[in-house]
Amino acid sequence: MSDIKKEKEELVEMFGVHFESHHNLSPLGSRILATLILDGCKNGLTFEDLTERMGASKSSISTNLNLLLKTGKINYYTVAGDRKKYFKPSPFSERLDNYLKIIAYEKQIIDKMIIYRQKTMSNVEEQVNFINIRAYKDHIAEIETLFLKTIDKFKEIEKIREIEKNKITNINPA
Repeated sequence: MSDIKKEKEELVEMFGVHFESHHNLSPLGSRILATLILDGCKNGLTFEDLTERMGASKSSISTNLNLLLKTGKINYYTVAGDRKKYFKPSPFSERLDNYLKIIAYEKQIIDKMIIYRQKTMSNVEEQVNFINIRAYKDHIAEIETLFLKTIDKFKEIEKIREIEKNKITNINPA
């Protein structure tokens, strides 16, 4: 086995473990996402490519692709005259947008908790809890600001890439 192939397998496994433990994906869904990140970012991979690479049943691949599509971790495109779908990882900006949704919901919970704690504080422990909640709210606001900045950077990079891709397409029409 070549060093590059071994390195790729190690990366797929590392990504897989990460996605399983931190994104609550199934082992197969995690490895599909990892494979798309490593090999599908250029042209995408077809259902058949993934079935062959993963060595899993068509129904298992289909179920996991649908979950990844539904959660916004991947998307697909089609080519005129070709009935296949080409799966790719979602752009970084879209994946980070999903984190913003989580942050927005967490902010709602924190705000409700603050209101609740203000009404119910009756001892030192609850006062300390209230101070911690407010500090956590500040932390979440900082994270949200950082995510927004990073998303803007990614969108700019994606926009430049799209412009470059269109230049190439216009120079070399198919």
